[in-house]
Amino acid sequence: MTARRTVTVLEPGPLTTIQDAGRLGRAALGIGRSGACDRRSYRLANRLVGNPEDAAVLEVTFGGLVLRADHDVLVALTGAHCPGTPHNGPTRLRKGDVLRLPAPSTGLRTYVALRGGVAVEPVLGSRSRDMLSGIGPPVVAAGTCLPLGEPTGEVPGVEVAPVPAPPGDLLVVRVTSGPRRDWFEPSMWSRLVSQEYVASSDSNRVCVRLEGEPLERSRTGELPSEGMVRGALQVPPSGVPVLFLADHPVTGGYPVIAYVVDDDVDACAQLRPGQRVRFTEGRR
Repeated sequence: MTARRTVTVLEPGPLTTIQDAGRLGRAALGIGRSGACDRRSYRLANRLVGNPEDAAVLEVTFGGLVLRADHDVLVALTGAHCPGTPHNGPTRLRKGDVLRLPAPSTGLRTYVALRGGVAVEPVLGSRSRDMLSGIGPPVVAAGTCLPLGEPTGEVPGVEVAPVPAPPGDLLVVRVTSGPRRDWFEPSMWSRLVSQEYVASSDSNRVCVRLEGEPLERSRTGELPSEGMVRGALQVPPSGVPVLFLADHPVTGGYPVIAYVVDDDVDACAQLRPGQRVRFTEGRR
């Protein structure tokens, strides 16, 4: 009987989690979808090694991962580019090879897809770690031995995918009106789409906290809790929007002034502390 293929984490870096496409259809139970923050990079990584697009990968925040191949394995790295590592293309690790990810040049999150996918036990139908609820496989730690699944698809004949790196300076993303835009002074929409915000260091997989000029309400009082989605720009009492990412809560009681267009949310997942972001009116 052939031994199951594995890789071993020697060092996890600041934060490495297992992520897949997330948990669907459980919001009514208070369980969010979670899954990869940058879905575009996640799907590309899987395609490059011939995995199904929803296979589990490693999401590495700001580099630092050191990984040893216990068996020969095909690997692909996408998202934030860590200097000195193969990027946006498949590469083979031989048994005993060590892969080291330094801090990325730009962007925040790097995706490491391993052929066959990371085959830890799913929790409620997904292998994703939800950092808000604590559901899913544990955060990856030093010494973690990760089992790999059996390869199922063909490896595409692609050496390098022509994907640009995440920007390192100003990021411009599109927004559409949210359901509570009327809770703010009319001039606040212009303020939202004209000023430059800065991503706070107090950001995580739940949200990007922004720093900037506050948005002033036209109404007092509080809302009953409403459903929340990835990409919502919710405005707490500080007046500075919070942009929800993959591990967002399923409900919230602060008004949502806008939504980031879904295709642009992936780029927001690559915002690093201190990076500038500006919103512009767009369409879904």
